Amino acid sequence: MNPMLVSTAITPIVWGTTYAVTTEFLPDDRPLLAAALRALPAGLVLLAVTRLLPRGSWWWRAAVLGTLNIGVFFAMLFFAAYRLPGGVAAVLGAAGPLLTIGLSAALLRIRPTMIAIGAGLLGMLGVSFVVLRPEAHLDLLGILAGLLGTASMATGTVLTKRWGRPAGVGALPFTAWQLTAGGLLLAPVALAVEGLPATLTSTNLLGYGYLATVGTALAYWLWFRGIAALPATSVAFLALLSPVTAAVLGWLALSQTLRPVQVLGLIVALAGTLLGQLPAGAAVNRRMRSRRMSADPSSQVGSAGRQVKPAL
Repeated sequence: MNPMLVSTAITPIVWGTTYAVTTEFLPDDRPLLAAALRALPAGLVLLAVTRLLPRGSWWWRAAVLGTLNIGVFFAMLFFAAYRLPGGVAAVLGAAGPLLTIGLSAALLRIRPTMIAIGAGLLGMLGVSFVVLRPEAHLDLLGILAGLLGTASMATGTVLTKRWGRPAGVGALPFTAWQLTAGGLLLAPVALAVEGLPATLTSTNLLGYGYLATVGTALAYWLWFRGIAALPATSVAFLALLSPVTAAVLGWLALSQTLRPVQVLGLIVALAGTLLGQLPAGAAVNRRMRSRRMSADPSSQVGSAGRQVKPAL
C-alpha cells in the first residue's frame, strides 16, 4: 500500500478523537474558542519554527486556503454540531467525497468515474448506519451550516491541489500559513461571541494542548502533504475514517454500545473508503504533472528526481 496514503489516513483518524476530547476535556459551550485555540497557536508556533512567510500572490492564496480549510470549516462544523445531532452532522460531512469529485471535475478537469461516485454514495450510506439514530431531528440552519462546512473543506482541498505549493516551500510552512490565517479569522469571532471561560482546569489545558498539537499541527501537516502527493478525491475519501474512528473510540473508551447495524455501517464505510482509492491511480497523477510541466517546461522532473532541462 502507498506509504503516503497510509500517513495521510492518520489525519482523519486523529480527527475522529476530537469529539471524545471535546466532551471529556474541554469546558462546555465554547466551540468557537476551541476552534480558535486549535488553529492560531499551532499556526504561530509553526511560523516561528519555519521562519518562512508567503510571498507575492501567495499572501492572498494562503488567506483563501486558510479561510476555506480552517476558518469557515471549523466555524460551520461546530455550529452544525450544536444545532444537529452528531449523527446528522457526520452524514453531512460524509458528503465531502462527492463534492470533491464534482469540484475536481470543474477545477482540475478530472472526469468522475462511476466507481468514484459509487464509492462516495457507499461511504455516506455506511456513515449513516454508524451514526444516525431514529430520534434524530433536523434543523434547517444546522443542515445549511453542515453543508457549507463540508463544501468549504472540499473546495479548499481541490484548490490546494490546483495551486500546489510555491517552489521551495515544504508542507510545514504551508500548513503554518493556513492555520494562522484561519486562526486569525476565528479568534475575534470566538472572543466576541463566547468570550473566555472564568477558569481553566489542568484537564482543559491538556485537552486544548492535544487538539492544537496532535489534532491540528500534526494532523494538518500530514493532510496538506498528502494533498500535494495524492489525487484530491483519494484524500477526500479518507475523511470517512473520522466518524468511523469516533464510533470505535466511543465503544472502547466511553462505554458506548455498537449495535449490529453500526458494525455493518463501519464495514460499508470502510469499503467505500477503499473503493474510493481505485480511481486515484497513477493516470490522474500523470495528468496533473503533465499540465504543470506544460505550463512551466523548466520545472520538468525526470523519473529519478533530477531536473530535466528543456530541449533547445
